[in-house]
Amino acid sequence: MIIVMQTGVQEKEIQQVVTRLEEVGLGVHLSKGEFRTIIGAIGDEKIVRAMGLEALSFVEKVLPITQPFKLVSREFQDENSVFTVGDCTIGGDQVVLMAGPCAVESEEQLLEAAVGVKAAGAQILRGGAFKPRTSPYAFGGLEEEGLKMLARVREKTGMPIVTEVMDQHTVGLVSEYADIVQVGTRNMQNFYMLRELGKLNKPILLKRGLSATIEEWLMAAEYIMSGGNHQVILCERGIRTFETYTRNTLDLSAVPVVKHLTHLPIIVDPSHGTGSWRWVPAMSRAAVAAGADGVMIEVHPHPEKALCDGAQSLTIEKFTNVCHQLEQVAAVFGKHIKKVTV
Repeated sequence: MIIVMQTGVQEKEIQQVVTRLEEVGLGVHLSKGEFRTIIGAIGDEKIVRAMGLEALSFVEKVLPITQPFKLVSREFQDENSVFTVGDCTIGGDQVVLMAGPCAVESEEQLLEAAVGVKAAGAQILRGGAFKPRTSPYAFGGLEEEGLKMLARVREKTGMPIVTEVMDQHTVGLVSEYADIVQVGTRNMQNFYMLRELGKLNKPILLKRGLSATIEEWLMAAEYIMSGGNHQVILCERGIRTFETYTRNTLDLSAVPVVKHLTHLPIIVDPSHGTGSWRWVPAMSRAAVAAGADGVMIEVHPHPEKALCDGAQSLTIEKFTNVCHQLEQVAAVFGKHIKKVTV
């Protein structure tokens, strides 16, 4: 249930409602918008209905949330959530570019990629230290040593880093190094891990599962938010269909659907979505045109030598061209790409 407060409500009146909800064992989430304050009551809706809160002069109305996802729902919070990471904002009028190699292979490779993508226009460095792979014989990442390399490259470049966590046991380790913790597609419904991520005070990048519906994806976000961490960024990275010409089917229709259903920001990963560098520029442009808050693109200084996903990685030169294109697309829709000082 959500309790919509009257315009101009006083802080003591807000606290009065919060206290009453807490006294009957309900969870409370407070959302203060520019024009309206909304209090979310988490728990048994029957209890909220029986409290008679609408009788208070400073309560405008009490409404049920019809969606199965509560905190994620735009019914709960109408204004878009905006998160700050380093010098960039995610969810506002800025299109955020996250770029870097699929896997951290060496500090030299990572630094070369970071310097290149930053010069091109990327604000956030992506790189995998833990790599969940389909084959047990494929390169699985440098793990903690890879995290340390990411941290050292962040010191040299000033770029915040986003990197993937494998399971609930490594949440603490990865969160020590990462500015944004990524949940990969295979872990979208790892509910033990999602609960651990709900305890962090750090943005979580939640990728859509291989065959997940949008509702299942948003319910996974609900797990994180119900644990207390409301900094969730959704990432569409393609779903598995009958099509074999691309690695996955990039569901760009998910972008406007998610924007309608939830207040959370959404970015698109065209690299995993297509599996081929040839299609990444077009899908990146389409993602921004569809309303995405950013894109995550795999970039490698030498894709032909990459230990992981070289076929879908752009060279630094190709990524630079994509950035110029995205600047133009973003401008059409009243958005911009923040200029980075190299």
